Amino acid sequence: MPDQFKHAPLTQDEATRVANACQSHPEKLVIWTLLDTSLRVSELAKLTKDHLDWHDHRLMVSAKGGPSGSQTQRRVVPLSARVQPLQEGHFALHDPVGMAPRTIQVLGKRVAHRAHIRRPVTPHVRRHTFSGTASQKGISLPARQQFLGHDRLTTTESSLNLAPEEVVRAFRETW
Repeated sequence: MPDQFKHAPLTQDEATRVANACQSHPEKLVIWTLLDTSLRVSELAKLTKDHLDWHDHRLMVSAKGGPSGSQTQRRVVPLSARVQPLQEGHFALHDPVGMAPRTIQVLGKRVAHRAHIRRPVTPHVRRHTFSGTASQKGISLPARQQFLGHDRLTTTESSLNLAPEEVVRAFRETW
């Protein structure tokens, strides 16, 4: 696979299959949150109820920032309609997410395998999927930059790594 497609986002069909392959609450909590929020695995693993803005249905995330990722920055991550009840329900009963980053990665791999996705579905692929979906829904590049927690707009642009079939589909729908 060429470098430019090594983190190619899931197609809409693949993302739907992965979401539908979730069989338990923890799987939905992890997979749906990663697909709908752009959180990094480490950010999800560190979430506590203190990160949840109950009134505005969003997360306040402390993330890496700065040119080398050495500075801490805060960003606002809105919760989608399918993730909001999962996050709020979980944090009404528990304080932390309660999973280590490696556990989250293994869970994601297991669900992708169950969904019959034959290529690697890494956490970074799910972030690229979020970026692609946000773009298709008309969310601006600067807004995606904020959601993803990127310091540079060029980093956000590079995360929009569309697979060739998505480019062809977009052309046919708009041309």
